[in-house]
Amino acid sequence: MKKQTKIALLSTMFAVTAALSGCGQAAKAPEGNASTGGGEAAAGDQKIVIGSVGPLSGSASDYGSTALQGEEYALAQKAEEFKKLGFTVEVSKQDDQADPKQGVASAEMLISDPNVLAVVGHVTTGSSIPAAAKYDEAGLVMVSPSSTGSNLTDAGKKVVHRICARDDQQGTKAAIYAKNQLGVKTAFLIHDKGAYGQGLAEQVKKQFEKDGVQVVAFEGVTAGEKDYSAIVNQVVAKNPDMIYFGGYYAEAGIIVKQAREKGFKGPFMGGDGLDSADMLKIAGDAANNVVFTSTVGDLTGTDEGKKWIADFEKATGKKVGIFTSFGYDAMSVTLNGLMEAIKANGGKKPSREQVLDAIHKTSDFQGQFVKVGFDEKGDNKFAQVFAYKYDNNNKVFIGEVKE
Repeated sequence: MKKQTKIALLSTMFAVTAALSGCGQAAKAPEGNASTGGGEAAAGDQKIVIGSVGPLSGSASDYGSTALQGEEYALAQKAEEFKKLGFTVEVSKQDDQADPKQGVASAEMLISDPNVLAVVGHVTTGSSIPAAAKYDEAGLVMVSPSSTGSNLTDAGKKVVHRICARDDQQGTKAAIYAKNQLGVKTAFLIHDKGAYGQGLAEQVKKQFEKDGVQVVAFEGVTAGEKDYSAIVNQVVAKNPDMIYFGGYYAEAGIIVKQAREKGFKGPFMGGDGLDSADMLKIAGDAANNVVFTSTVGDLTGTDEGKKWIADFEKATGKKVGIFTSFGYDAMSVTLNGLMEAIKANGGKKPSREQVLDAIHKTSDFQGQFVKVGFDEKGDNKFAQVFAYKYDNNNKVFIGEVKE
């Protein structure tokens, strides 16, 4: 079914900033960052632990580190409320490196700690899906800030929740935007063979075919390589109007740079996996006019948003990155559910099941940047999709993409 895209054009521009973590490491044992400043609960307080899982090292560390910063900031603001009720709430940070096996290892580590009553994460779809199976067995609720893969919630596991849009929403709207706003009639689709990248590209392909845009190729590449000239040569031979890439910035930056060097002048588009300061570093000037969709809106679009950014940076000494805002709101939703579970349990420490039920019932929670209401699958009924582009080493907000 054809739907017209309406773009609320906004001219807001802001510098792309992100915090990056260090070298690769295996998942660690639970490491508490207590609200009291240490790893032990204050005298008389009961300890509650919330797991935080995402890539803190590796090529996707931009996503995990920025989400974690938002999560910790949200907890710091609510810690005193929990202390008044007799609870010290801590974060157990787990580095899954955006790797499915590490995701499972991190999940098992958190599950083994009886004080862990909820998980904020995982950040990437590929890690979230196998981890969700483990959490489901343990009845441990998860709230992902950014895992967009449709299969994550379609699997029917009650523990799974996310505050962001799904890939079928993002991919569909990206394809509609490309056709209606960029005038695309032919497209070469590339993906990284991952759960997120391939899933997103498949949704774009489906909508293109529905709308009469010719998909001249649908090809996968291996993530982590340093030369994609083979696939770029195929693109040049096909001469499509546009390249769409489903995957992350590390590969996208190389592909668009090599495509421009070989003379491809058409639009290059992708999803929120292209949203990173490193995209600009890798692609250089070739990143200019690269368009991407995102589940995260413009934080600087309101005075309230600007104040929040200033307060965050003053309090943490860190710059706001891609998933800082959604890490903040995902933790806020989780803490709200935890508080509701404590109240429903007569002020006593709730069980994992009680926290799961409280979070699952979230229907109209107004976060700082996103409104949250979970449907039966755990998807956010209020999730949105936005469009951005790179211009002169800045990320330019175009507007919300509506069908």
